[in-house]
Amino acid sequence: MRIVSLLPSATEIVCALGLRSQLVGVTHECDFPAGIESLPAVTRSWIPPAATSREIDALVRERLKSESALYSLDMPTLQRLSPDLIVTQTLCDVCAVAEREVREAVSRLPGSPRVVNLEPTRLADVFEGIAAVAAAAGVEDRSREVVAELEARVERVVQRARRVEPAERPSVLLLEWIDPPFSAGHWSPELVEKAGGRELLGVPGERSRAIEWERIVELDPEILVIACCGFDEPRMRQDLPILEAKPGWESLRCVRNQRVHIVDGSAYFNRPGPRLVDSLEILSNLIT
Repeated sequence: MRIVSLLPSATEIVCALGLRSQLVGVTHECDFPAGIESLPAVTRSWIPPAATSREIDALVRERLKSESALYSLDMPTLQRLSPDLIVTQTLCDVCAVAEREVREAVSRLPGSPRVVNLEPTRLADVFEGIAAVAAAAGVEDRSREVVAELEARVERVVQRARRVEPAERPSVLLLEWIDPPFSAGHWSPELVEKAGGRELLGVPGERSRAIEWERIVELDPEILVIACCGFDEPRMRQDLPILEAKPGWESLRCVRNQRVHIVDGSAYFNRPGPRLVDSLEILSNLIT
């Protein structure tokens, strides 16, 4: 089977299922596991490399209005690869190749490749997505092993968090973006709760949302975790002065107690694949 992944998270799922040798094409953002970036890239981004956080946010808002994605398919490369299975998503038509473009591309490919659409909003959905990819590739037994191992790791974190009384759990604000600030949504609030924290704004299963800085000051979180979508830790540190310049920054409890944590949002928290469990373990170490 020849597999093409249109998501970094899907690439990690395919590899976790032992199908690395059958993966023939990935996205321009795929960087895990090591060496995967040597495969042909079938997508490209319309985001300028030097764009600031504020400029990226403006691009996203503009594309949402026009229903245009920030990523597009390299159709000649996709045709050359002639996939049997394409793993893509229907969660967001801006931050990945739009579902409409994928459908149109598939209609032009020989052999009518099978398409698996992933749409995770909670951790359980990620595990179901692993099973769906495995079923499409004919490796259902392997998916049961992978999911069982991930669920066991989740349970260990949950048991650790249960040692802390509910009233003693620290308040946590997990930011998905900082210019402007966005509280993290979808699976992120669930990860905070499982790790032993009290998420102040995010609602499990719901989208991230913009918040006013004054609201953050009002909430005064005990722990602030910054996991910007698409940014690694060094890139995130470039933008930290944006927050540090905000009125009331120095007075926040998380700042006074040195509990502001910058994490790799690109590799972990905003990539709904097997490494979401790594993200949970990271949070557990930061919170408890």
